[in-house]
Formats: sequence, C-alpha cells, structure tokens
Amino acid sequence: MQTTTTSPFSGYQIFIIAIMAFLQFTIVLDFMVLSPLGAILMPELNITPSQFSHLVSAYAYSAFASGILSAGFADKFDRKKILLFFYVGFIGGTLMCGLANDYHALLIARIITGLFGGVIGSVVFAITTDLFAMQVRGRVMGFIQMSFAASQVMGLPVGLYLANKMNWHFPFYLIVAIGSIVFFIISIKMKPVNAHLAIKRDISPLKHLLKTLSRKRYITGFSATVLLATGGFMLMPFGSAFAVNNLGLTMEQIPLVYMVTGICTLIAGPFIGKISDRVGKWSVFLAGTILTMILVLFYCNLGITPLWLAITVNSILFIGITSRMIASSALMSGVPDPQDRGSFMGLNSSISQLAGGMAASLAGLIVVQEDNGHLLHYPILSYVVVFAMMITLVMMYRIHKMVTPTITPSINPEISAS
Repeated sequence: MQTTTTSPFSGYQIFIIAIMAFLQFTIVLDFMVLSPLGAILMPELNITPSQFSHLVSAYAYSAFASGILSAGFADKFDRKKILLFFYVGFIGGTLMCGLANDYHALLIARIITGLFGGVIGSVVFAITTDLFAMQVRGRVMGFIQMSFAASQVMGLPVGLYLANKMNWHFPFYLIVAIGSIVFFIISIKMKPVNAHLAIKRDISPLKHLLKTLSRKRYITGFSATVLLATGGFMLMPFGSAFAVNNLGLTMEQIPLVYMVTGICTLIAGPFIGKISDRVGKWSVFLAGTILTMILVLFYCNLGITPLWLAITVNSILFIGITSRMIASSALMSGVPDPQDRGSFMGLNSSISQLAGGMAASLAGLIVVQEDNGHLLHYPILSYVVVFAMMITLVMMYRIHKMVTPTITPSINPEISAS
C-alpha cells in the first residue's frame, strides 16, 4: 500500500529510522571530529594546514575508490549483510585512528576507515529508499539527518572534552565503543532487506555498473552531487582553527559552540523534514541554500567575534545546511529505479567523497597559516562555496522537475506505512 504523509509509522519502521540515525551518528562523528581536532593535531603532530587537509581528503578518496568497486555488487546482496560487512570494517579503521601515534599512521588509518565508512551512507539511503515511499521520505530523511546535529550536541563536545582533558586519541575510542553496540543491535534486531533481489537482472556486476554510470538521468544526479559536496568539504577542515585563531574563541569554548548549534539543528531537523513533504523538497532546498549563502559570506569574513555572535551565526548557518541536506537527499532518492538503487547510491556516495576530497585539498592550497596561527584567505573559500551553491540550485531544480512526475513507492510494501 502506498504511504501517505499523514499515516503513522509502524513500530518496526520507527526502529529502522532510529537505528539508521544512530548508525549515521557514528559515521558522521568519526568524520566530523577530525575538524575540531585540527587545532590540536596540527601543533601536536607538527603538520601544516596542507597536510591536515590530506588527513581529511584521504578518507574521501578511499571512500570514492571503495564505492566504485562495490557499486556493481550493491544490488546483488541483502542490504543488511552489506551494511554489517562495511560497518565492522569501519569500526576497525576507527580503532586504528585511536591507536595511531604519528601523522603517517593516522593518514593510513583514515584511508582504511574511508574504505569502509564511505560506503555505509549509501547503503543507509538505499535501505531507506527501499522501505519508505517518496511521500514520507522528507520526514524520514529529517530524522536520519538528525545524526549530524546529534554528533554536535553529544559527540563533538564529549570528544573534545576527552581530547582536551586526556589526548586526541580518546574521541576515536568513544566512537569504537558506540559503534560496537550499534553493530550488535543491527545484527540481532534488523530484518533482511532483500526485496530488490526479486527484480530480475540478466547483466553482470560490471555491466550493471557501466549501465548506471551511463544513464543520462543518473548523470544529472551525479553532477549535482559534485556541487553539493564542494561547500561542506571546503569549509569544514579548518572550522575549529578558524574559530580559535581568527574569531578569537578558546578551545574550551568550541564544544559549547558545537553543542548549541547542534541543539538548534536537532530541533529543526524533523520540522524541516515535515515541511519538505508538505510544501515540496525543492522549495525547502531553495530557501536553505539562500540562507546558507548569506551566512557563509558573513561568517567567513568575520574578525574577532564575541561568543554569542559566533554561536548565533553557526546555529542559523547549520539550519540552512540541514535544510539543504534533507531536501536534496529526499529528491536524490527519487532518481534511481528500484533495481539500480544500491548501485546508484554507491556511485553517488563515491562521487560525493571524491568531490569532497578534491575540495578539501583545494582548501588546503588556498588557506595559509601565519606563525601566530591566524588563517589567511579564508574569505576566498566563502566565494568559491557560494558560487558552487548557485550552480547547484540549477542542477537540483532539474532533478526536482525530473522526479516530481514519477514519484515511486517503496518496494517493501509490507512494511510501508499504511
């Protein structure tokens, strides 16, 4: 039965949404924690901004490689099994990050973590698309994307507290502990997600991959993803270093900034998801993009800033970013046909990681750190990001027009909201 926006979710659907959000929380936390640790890692490991950007981009590049290699097989297996395989590898890679004691060891650990962790997001979105119809995906994505806000409210402040009071290794140990619990719950509680296997396929994994890469409809989605990834990856690596060395905040104040920003985003996420289902994903994406562009230009040109203003700007900025993420994720989920969802999501995630890695590397070339720690050329990043967002508006509008006439239900009607 097709889902309607007013129908309640079943108990099992609520579990799926919750566990996928919690799983995403660990993935996002692992990825995001490196940025606020930058102010600690650069002096402690005696590395330059360019080398630090390599730590960020290494995850992205390895995630791109593994996503390409796995995309042809993504629709050949039960999605639960694929999820567990990559998640255990992610946990192992994160443990290696915690055990690393120099730049090169940490770089290798980030590569291994990316090989596994970079694929998980695409599997989560494939599962979500399989189990929930387009009419409620805004709400579902809103809850799952709360993982980004939750990582700021709970994960980053705790991680930074451990890093400040003990050392930078402990945030990674925290992620390993939480991830192990999530892995166990998924193993015993989640049902197989294999309805897509009933769809007949007569092509090999390689041909399936090439077919997905060559479809004009999918190429439009991939192109939009490249631009969507540019903004976050360019600004994120130096977020804490910019706040400390340019805005004049202290390392003790950074957790408070992340926590308050996360709380605001956590509250806004589900509301944004509901609004996107009611007024349209494209409208929410447009509003979120305009808000984000204004705030990016303002924030990146700030000098010494009082704590209250830094918190206010960050909070509003992340509400705009969250609006873009929720709306774009819901729109993008309507692009692939059911038999191509795993492959498309895998390739889409890989392309996002590659674009993000290149953006982080470019940011490392643009930003220069003076001897006193002050970052130069940060406003240039804001101009590049805003330009990319303007082009993204055009691409996402095309996707909106592409998927709106062909809204597809889930392929697991027995657990769709009814």
